[in-house]
Amino acid sequence: MRTALVTAVAGAVVAFLLGLLTFGVQATVHPHDVPLAVVAPPPIAERVKAADSAEVDIRVVSADEARTLLADKEVYGVLEIVPGQATIRLNPAINPSGTQVAQQVLTGVAQGAGLPLKVETQAVSAAERTAPLAASALLWVGGMVAGLLFVVLKGRRFRLLSSLTTAVLVVGSVTGLLAWWGVTFSAEALGFMLAVAVSFALLQAGLFKHLGVRAMGILGLLYLMAPAVAGQVPELLNPAYKAVLWSWTPFRFSTEGLRSLMYDGSVGTEWWVFGGIALVGLVLLAKNKAELAGKEAQPDRPDGVVDVGVDEADRLPGAERQHTA
Repeated sequence: MRTALVTAVAGAVVAFLLGLLTFGVQATVHPHDVPLAVVAPPPIAERVKAADSAEVDIRVVSADEARTLLADKEVYGVLEIVPGQATIRLNPAINPSGTQVAQQVLTGVAQGAGLPLKVETQAVSAAERTAPLAASALLWVGGMVAGLLFVVLKGRRFRLLSSLTTAVLVVGSVTGLLAWWGVTFSAEALGFMLAVAVSFALLQAGLFKHLGVRAMGILGLLYLMAPAVAGQVPELLNPAYKAVLWSWTPFRFSTEGLRSLMYDGSVGTEWWVFGGIALVGLVLLAKNKAELAGKEAQPDRPDGVVDVGVDEADRLPGAERQHTA
């Protein structure tokens, strides 16, 4: 009876937490302070600015400044109004969630001014919109599965080699899949994907080394919750989710970095993020003192526990040796 109650409560708690960390992100989406830019003559600009609200942050700027802001992804869309015409400009390198909101709001502004409207942006297919997040998730899954099998099959050595080989092969399989969808990448984008895959595989291998299959509790949860967050822009997220999840999830950096490289070829912070993740993985994989002394590492058991052999028991103090026996 007690076991039945405990397992039932555990299932309910896990369901609640997963719902809170995954579907809760999407259920609470609402725009706030979405950055937009408007280029217009002073009388119209003042009327547009007066339409500002808690949902959007409208900046009235010059044409040159608007193009710079859009290229730097500091605004999600630009509305340029000239006599007799309104033009919406969007940047495909910006998360589609942000550009969709921008287009809806700016279309309403243009219609309120009673002007004919056209939209200028690079055509983006459904596969191209999906590719950055899909690639990030698949790179994570590939490394996670390989690391788990390494533990289950009781791999002894070459964990680092396994991680690097996994990264290369997973990038190859993901690239092939996306090419089948009609999505191609530049050499720099492929290099970025490889850096992401290597950092993921090293971190996962390090956790599996120390925790065994129990690492799946961490890695699986990250996989379930991170894509829901990475698929949104921060201005659409509930502030709690933005602070607790979006601010640090590596999926956000990989998704946005790859999307940028697909269209304008500019990433910076992302390289440092994944370099740091790879470094953490290498530290976790570093050999322990016994291995540095020349002793062969024992295989991991699926539960993450390492057996103590006869030699180790003989070296224990008398009382401990008797207890071990």
